[in-house]
Amino acid sequence: MSNKSRAFDWFLQAQDDWKFANFGMQNSHFSQVCFIAQQAAEKAIKALAYDRNLEVKGHSITIIAGILKVNGEIEAAGRLLDQYYISARYPDSLPAGAPFQFISKDQAQEALAKSWIVLEFVQKYLNNKSHED
Repeated sequence: MSNKSRAFDWFLQAQDDWKFANFGMQNSHFSQVCFIAQQAAEKAIKALAYDRNLEVKGHSITIIAGILKVNGEIEAAGRLLDQYYISARYPDSLPAGAPFQFISKDQAQEALAKSWIVLEFVQKYLNNKSHED
């Protein structure tokens, strides 16, 4: 099965991850929210790449958005979210302490908002494309 045919599966998983991040927000798991928000946006942007029949590797939303030549708002969201791919999970990414001790509610709210921007962008693209077929 080609990546193109799996693009919608990637997007559905992105949506489910975003919902899970909201659950984490309600329960004050802020570092996990930041990581899952990054994952949701990454899966969404990969869904767009796969829909365009492009093979992308790596985990940087910013780099993938650049390859896709999408708007600057998506790249800006990626720059913020990419920071959480490692730092929100691993204690050795910080000088001392565990990520959950440092990542704030404000950071988690911003990560969710930026992730939503990416998901909305991809959803609009996929919806518009389905009307063209």
